[in-house]
Order: sequence, then C-alpha cells, then structure tokens
Amino acid sequence: MQDINCRVPNCQSKPYAPAGTESVCKDHFLHFLAWRRRRGPQMFHKYAGMTMEERDVVAAEWIKTIRIDEVPAASHSNP
Repeated sequence: MQDINCRVPNCQSKPYAPAGTESVCKDHFLHFLAWRRRRGPQMFHKYAGMTMEERDVVAAEWIKTIRIDEVPAASHSNP
C-alpha cells in the first residue's frame, strides 16, 4: 500500500522518496538529506547499508527535529 501523504505529521504533500519504510515529500526529503549530511559522512555510508527497520529509527530521530512551522502547506502538493 502506498503512502497517501508525507510521513511528517501535519504535512499534506504527496510522497516523493522513502525515509525508512514510509515516504516523505520532496521538501522533507531534502531536509532529511541535509540533516544526515550534518551528522557526518559516516552516517551517509552507514545509512546506505541499513535495513529498512534500522532506517525507520533514523527517520524517527530526524522527525523529532522538525518544528511544526517547518511543515510545508498543503498548497505545495499537486492535485
């Protein structure tokens, strides 16, 4: 079953790319990549070899860093 919306709470944008076993919109995917880069190159290499369940833990940690006012408005999603 495909995700209907981005996995970030209150985000109504369409899914764009995986973040663990769920998907995020394009804006949040780019934010997720930047967050992982800031954690160092070892995180990028380690993430590539993780199972989806291990990636879920990383994605959940990242979601905790998102402020509500950073969630894109529903107007960003395409009909």
